[in-house]
Amino acid sequence: MKKLLCVLFLYFISAVVIAQVATTQKSSWISLLDKDLSKWDTYLSYRHKDGYNGKVPVDDKGDSVIPFGYNKNEGSVFSMIQENGQPVLKVSGEIYGCVFTKEAYENYHLKLKVKWGIKKWEPRKDKLLDAGVIYHSQGPAGADYWRAWMLGQELQIMEGHMGDYWSIANSAIDVKAFMSEGSMSAVASERQPFLPMGAGTGNTGLCMRSADHETTDGGYTTIELICFDGKSLHIVNGHVVMILANSRYWDGKAYQPLTKGKIQLQSEAAEVYYKEVQIRKLTALPKEYLAYFSSK
Repeated sequence: MKKLLCVLFLYFISAVVIAQVATTQKSSWISLLDKDLSKWDTYLSYRHKDGYNGKVPVDDKGDSVIPFGYNKNEGSVFSMIQENGQPVLKVSGEIYGCVFTKEAYENYHLKLKVKWGIKKWEPRKDKLLDAGVIYHSQGPAGADYWRAWMLGQELQIMEGHMGDYWSIANSAIDVKAFMSEGSMSAVASERQPFLPMGAGTGNTGLCMRSADHETTDGGYTTIELICFDGKSLHIVNGHVVMILANSRYWDGKAYQPLTKGKIQLQSEAAEVYYKEVQIRKLTALPKEYLAYFSSK
């Protein structure tokens, strides 16, 4: 009888622990959006025009234009609206810039839903709708070619290119991909070895996603980003479209790790909507994704 009671007690304790873990996992998601956008700051640079060449824009008199700067929401580029009772971040895209989290994050799972509006602005009026999630963001805004964003790694949000990779400023990373050739871009593939990309690698800072899984009916596309110990996965509507590792940046003399930082959502000349932006901390890379980083 005592043995039976001990066995039953152990089963009970195990069930309690499992239930607690399950409850913790279910409640571990933290919402990053509220009606006041209270967990984010903003930065706005310029209303870029056609023909921009990477230099500081000048006015009609030839004087340098001053960027709008931090937390000056000119023209309500960023606004919170309600959609079916849910808070939704609307980004008009009229001025290049970003919202960025007040908190820095490391080792996490981020997920959000995104859909396009209809408006486009110079210099993208005749180009695809464009935005992006920049992760491991550090340093001042305006460090990139467009003088709008911080150093970081970009998960591209773009018509037909959901999940592409862009190096922002002097970042670099390794991507499982076919190498670029001539005018062709590198293309992600889990069957390929890791290819160094970005600052100091000798390769461009662009890699295309492995396949197109964007929602095509005007609805929301679910984007997920998993980051752990310098590794990351770009996931679109449940499909892993890019495998990345060894996140770093070039400081002018040597590479430095780039494994934590703030999260930026871009304003890039296109109207875009974000909702259900959530994050949870990871203590390990989820088991279902371990095989993507195997040596095979």
